[in-house]
Amino acid sequence: MTWVITRLCRDCLDMTCLEVCPVNCILEFVGDTPGGWPNQLYIAPDECIDCGACEPECPWAAIFKDEDLPALFSDDAVLNARVMQSRGDFDVPQQPETRRIPSAQEVEGNRKKWMLEG
Repeated sequence: MTWVITRLCRDCLDMTCLEVCPVNCILEFVGDTPGGWPNQLYIAPDECIDCGACEPECPWAAIFKDEDLPALFSDDAVLNARVMQSRGDFDVPQQPETRRIPSAQEVEGNRKKWMLEG
């Protein structure tokens, strides 16, 4: 089992999850050609130790255990798994010195944007 960062992270990139990951398996695309890599964080499944520390830290509620992943986000599990095929194009991102915590309304709006209710 592993954890999956879903499209709920797209263009949000809070990075709070980085602070608690003991193995630095949360990555961002740093390659030259985006080639289908959306602007979000990813979990390298072969490096994840299934500790679950990242999930409660994400203010966007974008991280799911793969076995609990809503069907709507099944493509996101595939996308996270693809990271291992291009691992050289990914690295642990630098955490910003300051971050803005999203409001409950912003989180709900993001969920509705991706058609995830409640």
